Amino acid sequence: MGGWRDMSAEALEDHYSPSRWSPRLDRDTIIDAHLAVTAAGTERARASGQTLLHVPYGDGDEEKLDIYFPTEPSETFPALVYIHGGYWQCMSKDDSGFAAPPLVSQGVAVVAVGYDIAPKGHMDTMVLQVRRSLAFLAERYPRIRGIYLCGHSAGAHLAAMVLSTDWTEFQVVPDIKGAVLVSGLYDLEPILHTYVNDALNMSREVAQRNSPMRLVTSAAPAACEVLVAVAQHDSPEFRRQSQEYSQALRAAGWSVSVLDLAGVDHFDVIERLSEDSYVLTQVILNMISRA
Repeated sequence: MGGWRDMSAEALEDHYSPSRWSPRLDRDTIIDAHLAVTAAGTERARASGQTLLHVPYGDGDEEKLDIYFPTEPSETFPALVYIHGGYWQCMSKDDSGFAAPPLVSQGVAVVAVGYDIAPKGHMDTMVLQVRRSLAFLAERYPRIRGIYLCGHSAGAHLAAMVLSTDWTEFQVVPDIKGAVLVSGLYDLEPILHTYVNDALNMSREVAQRNSPMRLVTSAAPAACEVLVAVAQHDSPEFRRQSQEYSQALRAAGWSVSVLDLAGVDHFDVIERLSEDSYVLTQVILNMISRA
Protein backbone atom coordinates (compact mmCIF):
# COMPACT_ATOMS: atom_id res chain seq x y z
CA MET A 1 0.00 0.00 0.00
CA GLY A 2 3.00 2.33 0.18
CA GLY A 3 6.57 2.87 1.20
CA TRP A 4 5.97 2.18 4.89
CA ARG A 5 7.09 -1.43 4.43
CA ASP A 6 10.60 -0.18 3.63
CA MET A 7 10.85 2.00 6.73
CA SER A 8 12.94 1.11 9.74
CA ALA A 9 11.03 0.33 12.94
CA GLU A 10 12.13 3.68 14.34
CA ALA A 11 10.98 5.62 11.27
CA LEU A 12 7.60 3.87 11.30
CA GLU A 13 7.10 4.81 14.98
CA ASP A 14 7.96 8.41 14.07
CA HIS A 15 5.54 8.59 11.17
CA TYR A 16 2.70 7.21 13.28
CA SER A 17 3.42 9.49 16.26
CA PRO A 18 1.53 12.72 15.43
CA SER A 19 3.00 14.52 18.44
CA ARG A 20 6.45 14.44 16.85
CA TRP A 21 5.49 16.58 13.85
CA SER A 22 4.12 19.79 15.36
CA PRO A 23 6.29 22.93 15.17
CA ARG A 24 4.02 24.50 17.82
CA LEU A 25 4.70 22.40 20.93
CA ASP A 26 7.07 19.60 21.83
CA ARG A 27 5.94 15.99 21.83
CA ASP A 28 5.83 15.78 25.64
CA THR A 29 3.40 18.67 26.08
CA ILE A 30 1.23 18.70 22.97
CA ILE A 31 -1.02 15.78 23.91
CA ASP A 32 -1.66 17.15 27.42
CA ALA A 33 -2.38 20.54 25.86
CA HIS A 34 -4.82 18.94 23.40
CA LEU A 35 -6.67 17.14 26.20
CA ALA A 36 -6.89 20.39 28.19
CA VAL A 37 -8.17 22.43 25.21
CA THR A 38 -10.84 19.91 24.18
CA ALA A 39 -12.01 19.35 27.78
CA ALA A 40 -12.27 23.09 28.47
CA GLY A 41 -14.07 23.69 25.18
CA THR A 42 -16.53 20.91 25.98
CA GLU A 43 -17.17 22.38 29.42
CA ARG A 44 -17.96 25.75 27.84
CA ALA A 45 -20.29 24.15 25.30
CA ARG A 46 -22.16 22.25 28.00
CA ALA A 47 -22.54 25.37 30.12
CA SER A 48 -23.81 27.59 27.34
CA GLY A 49 -26.21 25.40 25.39
CA GLN A 50 -29.21 23.12 25.60
CA THR A 51 -27.87 19.61 26.03
CA LEU A 52 -28.94 16.06 26.68
CA LEU A 53 -25.94 14.27 28.18
CA HIS A 54 -25.12 10.56 28.60
CA VAL A 55 -27.99 9.28 26.44
CA PRO A 56 -27.59 5.48 26.27
CA TYR A 57 -27.62 3.94 22.80
CA GLY A 58 -26.71 0.52 24.23
CA ASP A 59 -26.10 -1.26 27.51
CA GLY A 60 -22.33 -0.71 27.80
CA ASP A 61 -20.83 1.88 30.15
CA GLU A 62 -19.39 3.91 27.26
CA GLU A 63 -22.34 3.41 24.89
CA LYS A 64 -23.68 6.89 25.42
CA LEU A 65 -24.20 10.06 23.41
CA ASP A 66 -24.07 13.74 24.31
CA ILE A 67 -26.50 15.82 22.26
CA TYR A 68 -26.04 19.58 21.86
CA PHE A 69 -29.24 21.04 20.42
CA PRO A 70 -29.49 24.04 18.12
CA THR A 71 -29.92 27.34 19.93
CA GLU A 72 -33.14 27.98 18.01
CA PRO A 73 -34.19 24.57 16.70
CA SER A 74 -36.59 24.38 13.80
CA GLU A 75 -39.04 21.51 13.50
CA THR A 76 -36.32 19.41 11.90
CA PHE A 77 -32.59 20.08 11.91
CA PRO A 78 -29.33 18.55 10.70
CA ALA A 79 -26.84 16.96 13.08
CA LEU A 80 -23.06 16.72 13.05
CA VAL A 81 -22.07 13.43 14.70
CA TYR A 82 -18.57 13.80 16.15
CA ILE A 83 -16.36 10.74 16.70
CA HIS A 84 -13.33 11.48 18.85
CA GLY A 85 -9.74 10.50 18.24
CA GLY A 86 -7.11 9.32 20.72
CA TYR A 87 -5.63 6.38 18.77
CA TRP A 88 -8.61 4.23 19.85
CA GLN A 89 -7.17 4.21 23.39
CA CYS A 90 -7.76 7.58 25.04
CA MET A 91 -10.22 10.50 25.12
CA SER A 92 -14.00 10.18 25.32
CA LYS A 93 -17.24 11.92 24.42
CA ASP A 94 -16.64 14.09 27.50
CA ASP A 95 -13.86 15.85 25.55
CA SER A 96 -15.90 16.01 22.37
CA GLY A 97 -18.35 18.91 22.60
CA PHE A 98 -15.88 21.73 21.92
CA ALA A 99 -17.04 22.09 18.29
CA ALA A 100 -20.69 22.61 19.24
CA PRO A 101 -21.01 26.41 19.77
CA PRO A 102 -20.41 27.59 16.17
CA LEU A 103 -22.72 24.87 14.84
CA VAL A 104 -25.63 25.05 17.29
CA SER A 105 -25.77 28.81 16.72
CA GLN A 106 -26.41 28.05 13.03
CA GLY A 107 -29.22 25.54 13.63
CA VAL A 108 -27.10 22.37 13.59
CA ALA A 109 -27.20 19.83 16.43
CA VAL A 110 -23.92 18.22 17.52
CA VAL A 111 -23.83 14.64 18.80
CA ALA A 112 -20.68 13.33 20.53
CA VAL A 113 -20.36 9.55 20.44
CA GLY A 114 -18.88 7.45 23.25
CA TYR A 115 -17.33 4.05 22.52
CA ASP A 116 -15.17 1.48 24.32
CA ILE A 117 -11.55 2.44 23.88
CA ALA A 118 -8.71 -0.10 24.12
CA PRO A 119 -7.69 -2.19 25.92
CA LYS A 120 -11.32 -2.80 26.92
CA GLY A 121 -12.61 -2.12 23.43
CA HIS A 122 -11.67 -4.34 20.50
CA MET A 123 -11.46 -2.71 17.05
CA ASP A 124 -14.46 -4.72 15.78
CA THR A 125 -16.44 -3.57 18.83
CA MET A 126 -15.65 0.12 18.33
CA VAL A 127 -16.73 0.00 14.69
CA LEU A 128 -19.99 -1.74 15.63
CA GLN A 129 -20.67 0.70 18.46
CA VAL A 130 -20.36 3.72 16.17
CA ARG A 131 -22.68 2.09 13.64
CA ARG A 132 -25.20 1.26 16.36
CA SER A 133 -25.09 4.82 17.69
CA LEU A 134 -26.15 6.09 14.26
CA ALA A 135 -28.95 3.54 13.97
CA PHE A 136 -30.14 4.65 17.43
CA LEU A 137 -30.18 8.31 16.38
CA ALA A 138 -32.12 7.49 13.23
CA GLU A 139 -34.74 5.56 15.22
CA ARG A 140 -35.11 7.79 18.27
CA TYR A 141 -34.69 11.30 16.90
CA PRO A 142 -36.93 11.74 13.86
CA ARG A 143 -36.44 15.51 14.10
CA ILE A 144 -32.87 15.03 12.89
CA ARG A 145 -32.89 15.41 9.10
CA GLY A 146 -29.49 14.76 7.65
CA ILE A 147 -26.53 13.33 9.54
CA TYR A 148 -23.02 14.63 8.89
CA LEU A 149 -20.24 12.47 10.27
CA CYS A 150 -17.13 14.18 11.58
CA GLY A 151 -14.20 12.18 12.90
CA HIS A 152 -10.70 13.15 13.93
CA SER A 153 -7.69 10.82 13.69
CA ALA A 154 -8.91 7.43 14.99
CA GLY A 155 -12.41 8.92 14.85
CA ALA A 156 -11.94 9.66 11.14
CA HIS A 157 -11.12 5.97 10.69
CA LEU A 158 -14.33 4.98 12.51
CA ALA A 159 -16.36 7.48 10.46
CA ALA A 160 -14.86 6.05 7.26
CA MET A 161 -15.83 2.55 8.42
CA VAL A 162 -19.43 3.78 8.63
CA LEU A 163 -19.34 4.45 4.87
CA SER A 164 -19.01 0.71 4.18
CA THR A 165 -21.87 -0.33 6.49
CA ASP A 166 -24.51 -2.79 5.33
CA TRP A 167 -27.46 -1.24 7.12
CA THR A 168 -29.86 -4.11 6.44
CA GLU A 169 -28.84 -5.85 9.67
CA PHE A 170 -29.68 -2.68 11.63
CA GLN A 171 -33.20 -2.46 10.16
CA VAL A 172 -32.80 1.28 9.70
CA VAL A 173 -30.80 3.40 7.27
CA PRO A 174 -29.46 6.62 8.80
CA ASP A 175 -29.78 9.63 6.51
CA ILE A 176 -26.04 10.29 6.17
CA LYS A 177 -25.54 13.30 3.92
CA GLY A 178 -21.85 13.98 4.45
CA ALA A 179 -18.65 12.78 6.09
CA VAL A 180 -15.80 15.02 7.24
CA LEU A 181 -12.68 12.93 7.83
CA VAL A 182 -9.95 14.92 9.59
CA SER A 183 -6.35 13.69 9.79
CA GLY A 184 -7.43 10.07 9.72
CA LEU A 185 -5.96 6.62 9.15
CA TYR A 186 -7.55 4.42 6.52
CA ASP A 187 -5.11 1.50 6.33
CA LEU A 188 -4.41 -0.04 9.74
CA GLU A 189 -1.74 -2.48 8.66
CA PRO A 190 1.25 -0.14 9.24
CA ILE A 191 0.30 0.45 12.87
CA LEU A 192 0.50 -3.28 13.62
CA HIS A 193 4.25 -2.70 13.70
CA THR A 194 4.16 0.28 16.11
CA TYR A 195 3.52 1.03 19.78
CA VAL A 196 -0.07 1.92 18.86
CA ASN A 197 -0.95 -1.77 18.62
CA ASP A 198 0.30 -2.55 22.15
CA ALA A 199 -3.10 -1.65 23.58
CA LEU A 200 -5.17 -2.56 20.50
CA ASN A 201 -3.63 -6.02 20.14
CA MET A 202 -4.89 -6.36 16.57
CA SER A 203 -4.03 -9.28 14.35
CA ARG A 204 -3.33 -8.69 10.67
CA GLU A 205 -6.80 -10.06 9.87
CA VAL A 206 -8.49 -7.62 12.26
CA ALA A 207 -6.49 -4.71 10.84
CA GLN A 208 -7.36 -5.63 7.27
CA ARG A 209 -11.10 -6.09 7.84
CA ASN A 210 -11.18 -2.73 9.61
CA SER A 211 -9.22 -0.78 7.00
CA PRO A 212 -11.48 1.56 5.00
CA MET A 213 -8.96 1.50 2.12
CA ARG A 214 -9.83 -2.16 1.61
CA LEU A 215 -13.57 -1.58 1.82
CA VAL A 216 -14.16 1.11 -0.80
CA THR A 217 -17.22 0.16 -2.84
CA SER A 218 -18.76 1.82 -5.87
CA ALA A 219 -20.74 4.83 -4.77
CA ALA A 220 -24.48 4.21 -4.54
CA PRO A 221 -26.79 6.85 -6.06
CA ALA A 222 -27.49 8.16 -2.55
CA ALA A 223 -23.85 8.10 -1.42
CA CYS A 224 -22.91 10.99 0.83
CA GLU A 225 -20.43 13.73 0.08
CA VAL A 226 -16.98 13.13 1.61
CA LEU A 227 -14.45 15.74 2.72
CA VAL A 228 -10.97 14.44 3.52
CA ALA A 229 -9.07 17.05 5.51
CA VAL A 230 -5.40 16.89 6.46
CA ALA A 231 -3.10 19.21 8.40
CA GLN A 232 0.02 20.79 6.92
CA HIS A 233 1.95 19.46 9.91
CA ASP A 234 0.51 15.95 9.90
CA SER A 235 3.21 13.33 9.34
CA PRO A 236 4.00 12.27 5.77
CA GLU A 237 2.32 8.90 6.43
CA PHE A 238 -0.90 10.51 7.68
CA ARG A 239 -0.86 12.80 4.65
CA ARG A 240 -0.22 9.87 2.30
CA GLN A 241 -3.07 7.86 3.77
CA SER A 242 -5.51 10.77 3.36
CA GLN A 243 -4.43 11.29 -0.24
CA GLU A 244 -4.66 7.60 -1.18
CA TYR A 245 -8.04 7.11 0.50
CA SER A 246 -9.54 10.17 -1.19
CA GLN A 247 -8.21 8.94 -4.55
CA ALA A 248 -9.70 5.47 -3.98
CA LEU A 249 -13.12 6.95 -3.14
CA ARG A 250 -13.03 9.24 -6.16
CA ALA A 251 -12.09 6.34 -8.44
CA ALA A 252 -15.13 4.45 -7.12
CA GLY A 253 -17.46 7.31 -8.04
CA TRP A 254 -17.80 9.08 -4.68
CA SER A 255 -18.07 12.87 -4.47
CA VAL A 256 -14.84 13.73 -2.65
CA SER A 257 -13.14 17.00 -1.72
CA VAL A 258 -9.68 17.28 -0.20
CA LEU A 259 -8.80 20.11 2.14
CA ASP A 260 -5.14 20.64 3.03
CA LEU A 261 -5.19 22.98 6.01
CA ALA A 262 -2.20 25.31 6.24
CA GLY A 263 -0.52 26.31 9.49
CA VAL A 264 -2.07 23.62 11.69
CA ASP A 265 -0.88 20.32 13.14
CA HIS A 266 -2.61 17.05 13.97
CA PHE A 267 -4.14 18.56 17.11
CA ASP A 268 -5.17 22.15 16.44
CA VAL A 269 -6.57 21.08 13.06
CA ILE A 270 -9.58 19.84 15.06
CA GLU A 271 -9.36 22.04 18.18
CA ARG A 272 -10.07 25.11 16.07
CA LEU A 273 -13.57 23.83 15.19
CA SER A 274 -14.56 25.81 18.29
CA GLU A 275 -13.94 28.97 16.22
CA ASP A 276 -16.70 30.40 14.01
CA SER A 277 -14.20 31.83 11.52
CA TYR A 278 -12.01 28.72 11.13
CA VAL A 279 -11.95 27.51 7.53
CA LEU A 280 -13.00 23.95 8.41
CA THR A 281 -15.94 25.23 10.49
CA GLN A 282 -17.07 27.27 7.48
CA VAL A 283 -16.59 24.37 5.05
CA ILE A 284 -18.74 22.12 7.28
CA LEU A 285 -21.48 24.75 7.54
CA ASN A 286 -21.38 25.21 3.76
CA MET A 287 -21.65 21.45 3.19
CA ILE A 288 -24.72 21.32 5.45
CA SER A 289 -26.38 24.41 3.92
CA ARG A 290 -26.04 22.99 0.39
CA ALA A 291 -27.99 19.83 1.20
